[in-house]
Amino acid sequence: MNWMKRVAAMALVLMMAMALVSCGGKGGSELIYAVESGSAGEAAALEQGWEVNAVGNQATALMEVSSGTSDKAVIDLLMASAMIGEGTSYPDLVLGEELTEEDYAIGCRKGSDLTAFITGVLAELYADGTMNEIAEKYGVQAALVEQEAAEEFKASGDTAETSDVRYIQEKGTLLVGTTEFAPLDYRDENGEWVGFDADMARLVAEKLGVKIEFVEIEWDNKLMELDSKSVDVLWNGMTLTDEVLNGANCTGPYCRNAQVVVEPACN
Repeated sequence: MNWMKRVAAMALVLMMAMALVSCGGKGGSELIYAVESGSAGEAAALEQGWEVNAVGNQATALMEVSSGTSDKAVIDLLMASAMIGEGTSYPDLVLGEELTEEDYAIGCRKGSDLTAFITGVLAELYADGTMNEIAEKYGVQAALVEQEAAEEFKASGDTAETSDVRYIQEKGTLLVGTTEFAPLDYRDENGEWVGFDADMARLVAEKLGVKIEFVEIEWDNKLMELDSKSVDVLWNGMTLTDEVLNGANCTGPYCRNAQVVVEPACN
């Protein structure tokens, strides 16, 4: 009888070990976290002392976990809510712990009057309900930050050299620096950029009286792209970090978010 109990116990231990292996059952110090290079998620993971696998964007970070090349990921809560769980692209991934809370804002060049222009448009769209309507379309209405009434916009100058708004209006196109980041910015089945941020940016371009062009950039190089005028604005769920505040002229927050761990459901 005792030998049967021992065999049963050994079988149970073996099954538990196999389950751990199938789920990537490593110790905490051995885990690899997929993160978007240059993102708030990477900063949060490094602050925890975790080993990271820095990839091009957050969608790729989820692919890394799904394929087993990374154990977990650290991404934005808004994106995780749209991309993981039942009925999504990654039904076998679930939310883990929440690491940080953060605010999203829009970044323009240092000293740019475009920041004040966008701030005014956001205030107008919040007041008339358009902002909330677009947010509901993409399921981010709970994350919206109230936009206070803004002062009437006044350009900082009359020429393209003295005013970013005049510069953009003269060239006729607003260049928006972005990455794939559903539900804020992503391509639909026709290859068109859509999402809460993309739709809001189109309304700003309309108010400016110009066309809009979305420029997919390496997010780690976002401030360099802005300074070089490769893009006119950074509008892609950009977290207000010290680096961003020191390198760009930012609007106030328009969305609240968090950095969260995403892991296989069997964890």
